[in-house]
Amino acid sequence: MANHRDRAADGRTPRLTAVEIAKITVLTARMAKRGLADDRVYGGRVYQGDLERRVDRILDGARAREEKAAKNRK
Repeated sequence: MANHRDRAADGRTPRLTAVEIAKITVLTARMAKRGLADDRVYGGRVYQGDLERRVDRILDGARAREEKAAKNRK
């Protein structure tokens, strides 16, 4: 989940609203639940890419919001 897109251009993560934090928390809990459900006996790793993409989308939205706010302040 932590990749190069998790950092803003200046190296910081964007400020998150309470709703964004709650959404990311729920998605992280779902990822943990899927990880626990994976038995790995039959060679299957549980696919979590869909949840990771949703977290990335939330972070991208937060970055866009910060950039828009920065432009409005100028």
